[in-house]
Amino acid sequence: MADHFDCIVVGGGPGGYVAAIRAAQLGLQTALVEREHLGGICLNWGCIPTKSLLHTADVYREIANASALGINVGSVDFDLSAVVARSRAVANQLSQGIGMLMRKNKITVFDGQARLDGPGRLLVSLDDGVDAELAADAIVLATGARPKSLPNIEIDGQKVWSYREAMVPTELPKRLLVIGAGAIGIEFASFYNTLGSDVTVVEVLPQILPVEDDEIAELARAAFDAQGIEIHTGAKVLSVTTSDAGLVAEIETAAGITEREFDRAILSVGVAGNVEDLGLETTAVKVAGGFIQAGDYQETAEPGIFAIGDVAGVPCLAHKASHEGTICAEYIADGTPHPLNRDRIPGCTYCHPQVASVGLTERAAAESNREVKIGRFPLIGNGKAVAVGDTDGLVKTIFDASTGELLGAHMVGPTVTEMIQGFVVAMGLESTEVELIEAIFPHPTVSESMHEAVLAAHGRALHI
Repeated sequence: MADHFDCIVVGGGPGGYVAAIRAAQLGLQTALVEREHLGGICLNWGCIPTKSLLHTADVYREIANASALGINVGSVDFDLSAVVARSRAVANQLSQGIGMLMRKNKITVFDGQARLDGPGRLLVSLDDGVDAELAADAIVLATGARPKSLPNIEIDGQKVWSYREAMVPTELPKRLLVIGAGAIGIEFASFYNTLGSDVTVVEVLPQILPVEDDEIAELARAAFDAQGIEIHTGAKVLSVTTSDAGLVAEIETAAGITEREFDRAILSVGVAGNVEDLGLETTAVKVAGGFIQAGDYQETAEPGIFAIGDVAGVPCLAHKASHEGTICAEYIADGTPHPLNRDRIPGCTYCHPQVASVGLTERAAAESNREVKIGRFPLIGNGKAVAVGDTDGLVKTIFDASTGELLGAHMVGPTVTEMIQGFVVAMGLESTEVELIEAIFPHPTVSESMHEAVLAAHGRALHI
């Protein structure tokens, strides 16, 4: 006889564990099935450990350039094994914290692989070799995603890395090829370049960070160029041939086809949803483009089965997954959920300089046939940025010219991944341009550039 729960969540990443916690908070008897480690890819092999690595790179950069601040430290070196070990320790600590949260909220955790056996039923192959039959009124699929490969390039884990191998290097590659210039590729390019690798980035689309505003992406690229990162856009890696010595990549750019030697390559061309071996064929759940299709409140075509996070499609962001998990749990519990406004999901890239955005880009706003007002404020005009010696950057705002609605905000520069939430809240509260103009920002802070960008959209910038 199957063990019965009100709600079972399959997958313990930032969408799944949040859905489970919220369901338990609302009084549902809840279980969670996880086949690897609590916290999912984000916590164990993505968002969190990469931020540890990037923080190390930031500190290394600051120390290496400390003479500009009047501090003489001599030569600077690093211990790569210790850098990696700290990153893994951070991930392990937080994964254990998720386990504590499961116990605190009385959520039953099954360690194993779950498979649907028709609506409302799951078969779980447990790690201890025993199989379990589970049943639930609601099942939430939060199985995440995995790195995409290319037909002509195979991730072998040795010479050609996915993000997993790129997070645990045993030695620093002298020559590194990064295939794909989205957030993941650019973050790794920034990390390895800072530590001393010669980094080449190849992106098939016309710009790096393709989802970002064109102007912001170009400013970021200029900063990367100045740091010595070699970037090719509108280009392709046609093939990769590996050997004991490294690899040879055949690269096609506007100038023609060349062969280049590298020590390692990172393939970062997006992700595909983990939809295989879930037993979806025993239900009415639909898959399109490699992702599970979900409607309002994340319910699939099979009533009582929900999909959240990366497996439910783009944008593949942890905070989107968590929000979907909350909405889903509240709907299941007959609470008062609200639909997810996908126009207000912020995006952040933790390279140097950082990039952050929310809402419409300038191009998207123009394509919507709206008349817009655009404000731009370069960080060279911000006192705090000048004081700390980090002035590469810009804050850009886009307003509807007739209504004063904030349509989008885009930033490149120091701490912008922390600042963007101010604009996210403003958009969520439907703040008008007048309210943003009248808001008081503390001085001296880099966040004052947000206010200046609002003022600039109305011809009122003070410090530029």
